Amino acid sequence: MLTQEENDFLTRVGPGTPAGELLRRYWFPIAPMRDLTPEQPTQFIRLLGEDLVLFRDKSGRVGLLGDHCSHRGASLLYGRVEERGLACAYHGWLYDVDGKCLETPAEPADSKFRLTVKHTAYRVRPFIGMYWAYLGPDPAPEITKYDVWAAPGGTRRVVVQPLLPCNWFQIMENSADPAHAHILHQEAMAGWGRPKPESTTRGYNERVAGFDFYEIPFGLMKRRIYKDGINDEHPLLFPNALREGNATQIRVPIDDTHTQEYFVRFEPADDPTFVEPNEDVRIEYAGPYKDPPDAPYPAGKYDMSINVQAGDYMAWETQGPISDRTRERLATADRGVEMFRDMVRREIERMKRGLDPMSVVRDPDHPIVDTNLQETLKERALWVRPHYNPELHKAWMEEEAAKGATRS
Repeated sequence: MLTQEENDFLTRVGPGTPAGELLRRYWFPIAPMRDLTPEQPTQFIRLLGEDLVLFRDKSGRVGLLGDHCSHRGASLLYGRVEERGLACAYHGWLYDVDGKCLETPAEPADSKFRLTVKHTAYRVRPFIGMYWAYLGPDPAPEITKYDVWAAPGGTRRVVVQPLLPCNWFQIMENSADPAHAHILHQEAMAGWGRPKPESTTRGYNERVAGFDFYEIPFGLMKRRIYKDGINDEHPLLFPNALREGNATQIRVPIDDTHTQEYFVRFEPADDPTFVEPNEDVRIEYAGPYKDPPDAPYPAGKYDMSINVQAGDYMAWETQGPISDRTRERLATADRGVEMFRDMVRREIERMKRGLDPMSVVRDPDHPIVDTNLQETLKERALWVRPHYNPELHKAWMEEEAAKGATRS
């Protein structure tokens, strides 16, 4: 268990907090590109505990400004977009995408007062159909080119998940916890055509021989070792994503008690050199996992037979807005959770020493990061989706044995 101080150290994301300053060293998706239109050129954004407004001016430049005007604090969400930037609807103070104040209409014509105003502004980039934001210090790093996000030869589909009323850290701890899957998700797994487990207490856990965890250059690998020889590996991409199957699940901390998830799915194309333009990436919105959708636990009830995600949402939300780790009892199967916590602590210390934390990349031409996606796509048809196929599984195992492969 942790002390309250230790729990706050890992979970709080606002400006000046240890985890919040660490997370500000990375880029986060904040909105689908298609949502910012000439008809709706501004959008409210909350990220890492800060209130912001995303906008596109009439020159086509996209900016991200602090929502409250530097003059009297009115919301810039209601601002009027102009050629040079965004003008506050209250008194017309005009800001460009860099936060420079260009106009203060009520001041004398010869006033230089505007030159003393520097409004909060953050960097924005388009990538895989979404706008991404960086809230950290200069110079900004690159968006890491993970294969699921950047590899040629496929199309991508972004699924915007329902807003989660809980802290980001308990979601990421789940990504370092392989022990829950065959118990929590047994209703969803039964829907894939598998026989129902004999014991609902143990679920499909009897098929698992053990777990393993090890650090990789860009995060943490968790591995389930099955009694039939299959190894199921999912890399946690530090600090806030999981690569599972053909998708990454990106967890964006909105504030201390809310998290937004984006799933980015990769589907192979016939042309291995095909590169999909940003604006062509398909955007979808997942339906609710509980009824009523906006009712917090316990008024909102989850149907865990819908899919795996419904079960995860139940486990994440019902831990509370911020999980109380002063009362937990970790066991041997939670070694991955402890490793992730240690990793976050270590990377915070690296940041404090002025070093780049894990997965921060500076080279814009860096090679695409291999998360073993291609092997996963092969296994996916046999094991992960849409359901377990024993005939294909047997043929695949025979093929691996013929090649002299050992899966350990």
